[in-house]
Amino acid sequence: MRKAYLTLENGKVFEGESFGYEGETVGELVFTTCMTGYLETLTDPSYYGQIVTQTFPLIGNYGVIPSDFESAKCRLSGYVVREACARPSNFRSEGALGDYLKRQGVPAICGVDTRELTRIVREAGVMNAAISFKPFGRTDALKNYRVRNAVGAVTSASVREAGAGTGPKVVLYDFGAKANIERELVRRGCRVTVVPAFYPAEEALALDPDGIMLTNGPGDPAENVEIIKNIEKLAGKKPIFGICLGHQLFALAMGGETRKMKYGHRGANQPVKELRTGRVFITSQNHGYEVVSGSLRRGTLSYVNANDGTCEGVEYPELNATTVQFHPEACAGPLDANFLFTEFLGRMRRTKEARNA
Repeated sequence: MRKAYLTLENGKVFEGESFGYEGETVGELVFTTCMTGYLETLTDPSYYGQIVTQTFPLIGNYGVIPSDFESAKCRLSGYVVREACARPSNFRSEGALGDYLKRQGVPAICGVDTRELTRIVREAGVMNAAISFKPFGRTDALKNYRVRNAVGAVTSASVREAGAGTGPKVVLYDFGAKANIERELVRRGCRVTVVPAFYPAEEALALDPDGIMLTNGPGDPAENVEIIKNIEKLAGKKPIFGICLGHQLFALAMGGETRKMKYGHRGANQPVKELRTGRVFITSQNHGYEVVSGSLRRGTLSYVNANDGTCEGVEYPELNATTVQFHPEACAGPLDANFLFTEFLGRMRRTKEARNA
């Protein structure tokens, strides 16, 4: 394999080998602690514009399985692992990870000390980085890089339908949605209409849905001014369930604030405490921004992160809305919070029954 370099914004250089697409890339360097689910990570649109480091040392051992993808293509800018498995062993595998990354145009580097790299990001915070075939000398390009227009780059291009059940009808706003959000709704009998991120609120409400899903997605939530104004028009009209970016956008629409975290929460082992019951759930997360708990005006804090106390969920009883920062649809798990989809269905049914009474 060809020698490659990972150059950090602070000047630190890691030497390794290229095992993906042979090209240079610049992105925001982050890490995820997931031990499984690398295919879901690679195809999660929320990683748009980022170079992702896997802290688990061996990646690619069960190959490439398209039915596990969370979207049609890789959206991340680059990929960093300790050891890349070139000969996967799995009856569902349809090829090696390196070959898949080459087809997707994603530069990747292996042979890097990912433990040291993770320590640097934890101590210094998220920073920009480059993957190249010689130490990256353009420091201005690194320091000036920003993830911009992220939602617009990953959202659906058109409206489409999913599911043929007899359950509630849901309008799903695709801000960079993981496919399993849609699958979880369809599995419960919902009829889902997937709409682009900028779909007008008036047209969404004209579809007469029983509920509205605000999905995950990439980038700085505060950048999405048009979407936030659109959500203001949706609030209180139908039951709403927001996940990850959807949670942040709804908080902004209700007058709250968001801010960038030092290195975010990315992995499948984030403990979340439900304030009402004291129960703790292990959750999957992928975000670099948080809702500022003290900025909430119309909502009530419902979940907090058990490690750092950050906002993990908000209830808006007057608006019939619930939002969470974590991923109840998580693949490859954990499944602790999966019940939230059932709760959303219950809210939609009760609202419809009350309206028809």
